[in-house]
Amino acid sequence: MKRVVAIGELLIDFIPRQTACPLDEVTGFDRVAGGAPANVAIAVSRLGGQSAMISQVGEDAFGTHLIKNLEAAGVDTSAVFRTSRANTALAFVSLDANGDRQFSFYRNPSADLFLDESQISPALLEGAGALHFCSVDLVDAPVRGAHRRAIRLAKEAGAIVSFDPNVRLPLWSSPEQCREAIREFLPLADIVKLSDEEVEFVTGLADRDAAARGLLEGGAGMVVVTLGADGAETFTKAGRARCGAVPGPVADTTGAGDSFIGSLLYQLCRDEVAPAGLAGLGPDRLADYLRFSSHCAALTVARKGAVMATLEQVRRSMEG
Repeated sequence: MKRVVAIGELLIDFIPRQTACPLDEVTGFDRVAGGAPANVAIAVSRLGGQSAMISQVGEDAFGTHLIKNLEAAGVDTSAVFRTSRANTALAFVSLDANGDRQFSFYRNPSADLFLDESQISPALLEGAGALHFCSVDLVDAPVRGAHRRAIRLAKEAGAIVSFDPNVRLPLWSSPEQCREAIREFLPLADIVKLSDEEVEFVTGLADRDAAARGLLEGGAGMVVVTLGADGAETFTKAGRARCGAVPGPVADTTGAGDSFIGSLLYQLCRDEVAPAGLAGLGPDRLADYLRFSSHCAALTVARKGAVMATLEQVRRSMEG
């Protein structure tokens, strides 16, 4: 089974001990290792797949904690670099009554932004089945060039390129700047994963079917839209499928989308699906993938923090 490589931010999430209150009223936090690409790499590894992380952290205790956390989950950290130019990024989070989040970021700049394209060698993408990235590190910084080089090398290696914009507007000077960066990278992706709240922002189309068609016509082989409590749906040129959310408690939605796309990439690498093969995946196969990933996401939201499920836990959930 080929490995999934993730590139992008590594940061510390400070998760509130109180819920149903705004960030300015939170009085206590718990430290949790975070960063959407890292969550995806961990999701793959926890399911029994192989994964690696490309990023950069500061020469501080938070950076050490993040590397240890990845290694404990079985993620290859040989391409997690360290720098003295900036500290590791931090994010403070609040949760409303539904487990939805509000963020306040401390990364002006942070160590991940100084990841440079010269640090991205072909060996890092050798043997990769998929490369996954998000938009948080597509800001105007050296790390943007590192993403371009990693994507180019992934395509040369025959790997699927997966893009989850994971829109975080507080990190951008304007919504337009964020949208422009996302749209620059959309044509490079074989898989585009969006939440239902991001569809119109990213594509300019409120109708999900029309948005998916536009992305597929623009070069994507698969489009995935997560719908929160309503489940998820996926589109290819050969068909589409939809799966309802798995019933269960919701303690924290942090990492739900990362768990979903991570488990989908795990399945695609397990089944040795190549980029050209995505377009031919039909409704039955897509439905199977969605059901597995929906159970993964349900197990993640049932616990506080982005805790990814093991394969055994997913199997028990699907049998239950």
